[in-house]
Amino acid sequence: MRWHKRLFVAGVAGVLALTASACAGGQVRGAGGTPQPRASTGAPASGQVNDKTFVYAPTHDVVTDWDPATSYSNEIIALSNIYEGLTRYDSQTKQARPLLATSWESSDGGKKWTFTLRQGVKFHSGATMDSASVKKAIERTIDKKGGAAYIWDPVKKIETPDPGTVVFDLEYPAPLDLVAASGYAAWIYDVDAVDADGEKTAGTGPYTVDSWQKGKENELTLKAFDDYWGGWRPEQYKKVTFRVTPEVTTAWQLLQRGEVNFVDRLNPQLFDQARDTQGVQVSETESFQNLLVLFNTAEGPLKDVRIRQALQLAIDYDGLVAALEGSGHRASGLVPPGLLGHAENMQPKQDLARAQQLLAEAGYGPDNPELKLSLTYGNGDDDQKLLVTLLSSALKNLNVTLQAKPMNWSAQWDLGKKRGQDIFVMYWYPDYPDAYSWFLNVFRSNDKPQFNLSYLKNEEVDGLIDKLPELTATDKEAAMDAYEELQRKILQEEAAVAVPYVQTYQRALTSDVQGYVDNPAYPNVVFFYDLKR
Repeated sequence: MRWHKRLFVAGVAGVLALTASACAGGQVRGAGGTPQPRASTGAPASGQVNDKTFVYAPTHDVVTDWDPATSYSNEIIALSNIYEGLTRYDSQTKQARPLLATSWESSDGGKKWTFTLRQGVKFHSGATMDSASVKKAIERTIDKKGGAAYIWDPVKKIETPDPGTVVFDLEYPAPLDLVAASGYAAWIYDVDAVDADGEKTAGTGPYTVDSWQKGKENELTLKAFDDYWGGWRPEQYKKVTFRVTPEVTTAWQLLQRGEVNFVDRLNPQLFDQARDTQGVQVSETESFQNLLVLFNTAEGPLKDVRIRQALQLAIDYDGLVAALEGSGHRASGLVPPGLLGHAENMQPKQDLARAQQLLAEAGYGPDNPELKLSLTYGNGDDDQKLLVTLLSSALKNLNVTLQAKPMNWSAQWDLGKKRGQDIFVMYWYPDYPDAYSWFLNVFRSNDKPQFNLSYLKNEEVDGLIDKLPELTATDKEAAMDAYEELQRKILQEEAAVAVPYVQTYQRALTSDVQGYVDNPAYPNVVFFYDLKR
């Protein structure tokens, strides 16, 4: 799920949409020229061999798409360990840092980007990564036009002056170092070895597929790629299993018993308990992931903007955040803090009196016929369930009945693409660390719905969205103005969505795991290569 993306993207998100893995391999220099040490490829004499399997307990099925060009959902948690991009976003420095590229530079006002590639990198297929293979991979991703391929829209031409250099000529300025760090559609892979069934992988990452059993509890197991360019140390995890555990209480019990090593989200009560549990460590990080309550603007009762505005006003934002007990904080606008476009003056407020007035104007409310609305949300997500419970209670007093149905992401998304609900609840996060994703993916007009599940069609909104990439690269003040105008139109004038909260990532791990760093640019991803036991 876009995370249901999203995981989604629910949330599809963009956005555009993305960590803290060690950039092992040689003395390398980033865009700023700062040397970065490579991870040791030799085995320390005193290193203790780690023969344990790291077990990740996701709440949803892992893989929906094996193709690195089109993947756009939950599989980010696995594929980010199988495939790599030219760069990776560092959430500490808020900049891209080297990965498959060791350095890069931009010229011509941000319309030309030159990347120097890491030498000695092998694909899982055995082929050598060079500029030609990078060009083929990105061009295939562009041609597929799936998932987040839009991130390469600025690219006019890719040139390969020598095997170690890739030059991008752009139609308009764009932050290509961040684009190349995207959590989707930026992976470099051996085009000739792509396997849509996932039996073989064609990436450069530290892990390959050991086994995949779709629909099984132990759905996916990864194993170390022996020829990984970063090398291996004895204490690193050479094997990883994704054990699908829909119920958070079950995941917590498994963690306490040491049967799993990582739970990506606990409810507030269990997270508090985890803080004081022997053998368990916790991680708490602000995220780029927010919850979207999308209203069907195209058909049904919510085609009336007054009803959509009433629903926005019926949400108890303060009560919800209080009940989340630290796992979420109040949203202000569509863009979370930490990203260009975040607006401090757009916090929504509950106003039941005004909501009742708007409903009455639309012919509904306590003294009018009952209004029934259908809503879908993520099965097994306690935070979404809490939102639905509070909203149902508030609406009941306004003679509005919420027919809420929890669904697994694939089924919910399929129904949403058929416009099968009045309200669609999902998470969104950016594909690369830029707010563009929320607007392009979720709110730009699209005749065939993907993640624009409010079905909004507004030419003025579309025009503003299309200007964002160039403004972001050339005039950040103007970009901020455009983001604020877009949010006013989408949230206030169109009332296409409500944004109740931004998630705070609350993770739990077994205490024997060292090296975990949460990176909000890659939601719910654990970079296993960085860990040791």
